[in-house]
Amino acid sequence: MEKVALLKCETYDVDIIEKKLREGFDLLGGDSFLRELIPYNSKVLLKPNMLSIEQAGSPVITNVNVFEAVIRIVKDYSSNISFGDSPGFGDSNKAAERSGLLQVAQKYNVKFEDFKESVHAKLDKSILCKSWTIAKAPYESDVLITLPKLKTHAMAYYTGAVKNQFGCIPGTLKATWHTRMPNANNFCKMLLDLNTLVSTNFAILDGIIAMEGNGPKSGKPKKMNTLIMGKSLTAVDSIATKLIGYDNPLDIPVLKEAYDNNWGEVFEKNIEVLGEKVSDMVVKDFELCREGGNFYFISPQVTNFLRDLIAPDPVVIKEKCIGCARCSQVCPEKPKVIKIIEKEGKKYPVWNMKQCIRCFCCQELCPCGAIETKYSTLGKILRMNKR
Repeated sequence: MEKVALLKCETYDVDIIEKKLREGFDLLGGDSFLRELIPYNSKVLLKPNMLSIEQAGSPVITNVNVFEAVIRIVKDYSSNISFGDSPGFGDSNKAAERSGLLQVAQKYNVKFEDFKESVHAKLDKSILCKSWTIAKAPYESDVLITLPKLKTHAMAYYTGAVKNQFGCIPGTLKATWHTRMPNANNFCKMLLDLNTLVSTNFAILDGIIAMEGNGPKSGKPKKMNTLIMGKSLTAVDSIATKLIGYDNPLDIPVLKEAYDNNWGEVFEKNIEVLGEKVSDMVVKDFELCREGGNFYFISPQVTNFLRDLIAPDPVVIKEKCIGCARCSQVCPEKPKVIKIIEKEGKKYPVWNMKQCIRCFCCQELCPCGAIETKYSTLGKILRMNKR
């Protein structure tokens, strides 16, 4: 049975976070657990969520004080520590500096890896994806500890421990995966293979202040007072999704694929939750980005036709749009499915929905939260009938 430590932490005070995390490690097995997780002076890579260039304290990214607290603990077992990520948009060095992560890393002599150097790798025992171009630093690390942020996500419903490693794919190569894997289920199979490839060893999920609504970048901060940690990425994500209102872990595409492919534990009954009780930590008014479940038909043609009718579309909120054209820049399709038009003195994006793969990169990386996902009338009716 997989073990997960569920901790209540009401502040981003670094000393208190460190204390809580040490309590979590004690629940999981204490010093012997940590020595097994981090062999003496092994090459440890910390993988925070640096989705974009954000100020310290932003709910979009892993909080800098969670990052510092983790470093304080890990340095007791290794002096060979680095950290890195490849943001969805923007320079990784600027993202690390703006977030405060770089300054904290320098304080503790932790090396910054910008994930620009890549290697080609094969994954023979894969679910779906055997050939990879992957950032060298996470691939060659001895221990990879992921530090995700608990957030909603337009395509994946939720993003956490499993999806955080998508940042291990260098720069613009991430866009090619969206094009290759427009189907959410295949995209999630790819994520599972990716975590196998880089051998993600441990997860510490920052949910002290999470993100609800229009995530993963333009949602609203939601205080949850939660830290979740464990070796099983799917167990950590399963407990997190339970806390925000998903009763069935199979409603989350990545957990459904993990279950179907026997990749990791997803059901709460098979997870030993240490520390706080799940029922005491559930947030009853959490605003989900999407409800779980899919709409299947026997015929692929009918499935694809009805998916286009009921699946959510990206929609611009004109009052918020600043006409920067980032949505078009990050669109992975060729030719681009987004054109910028000018009307009444303002510029707006327009989508060619016949070609759009609904990867929601535009929504994810809009700098001002001007793009949301909205359902058609038929889609709204079907969602209401599910309740």
